[in-house]
Amino acid sequence: MSAKAVRGIGLAHRFTGTHYLFENLDFELLPGQIVGLCGPSGSGKSTLLSILATWVVPSLGRVETIGVERTGWVFQNPYGVPRRTAIDHVTLPLLAQGRSRRDAEDRAHRVLAGFRLEHAADQPFRELSGGEAQRLMLARAVCSGPDLLLVDEPTAQLDTRTAATVNETLGAVAQDGTIVVIATHDPHTRAACTHVIDLALAHPGSRL
Repeated sequence: MSAKAVRGIGLAHRFTGTHYLFENLDFELLPGQIVGLCGPSGSGKSTLLSILATWVVPSLGRVETIGVERTGWVFQNPYGVPRRTAIDHVTLPLLAQGRSRRDAEDRAHRVLAGFRLEHAADQPFRELSGGEAQRLMLARAVCSGPDLLLVDEPTAQLDTRTAATVNETLGAVAQDGTIVVIATHDPHTRAACTHVIDLALAHPGSRL
């Protein structure tokens, strides 16, 4: 049995007065996997991320976690400190772990390079493009060392080449022992996932 796992058991969710977004979801998420949450808009991808993060309680069923102490979340719309540089954003979680400034910055530069951001290390957040800011939030999340990394539409603002780099880097993160879950519309990101939860197949139609 894996030392880390996230299990969904009989999950279903709806908001008051609405139809179920999905139901009867059963799955097990393990380190080394990149799990894609796929489906049309309104199928509950972001809601399921929130359930996995324990921010939302499912209407039915439950989530069980084993060995997951730290969860990272990367939102679709990146938020940062306008005047702080890219390297500052990525170094901070490493310093919080007790690393020396030099060690933290060395590690931060390597992670930035993995997301093709080494050129922007000394730029303030407010000067980054939307795609650069999105990749920076991914780099910061990786440096926080999460057991479970939840990512909402990571390639929505990226060109095809850069999106491929992000998909490859997230794959490397998974191989380092993180459970990676990605909500995506992107067929290329879906293809890069090792497992897919297709919420279109879990939609109950019009039944209340």
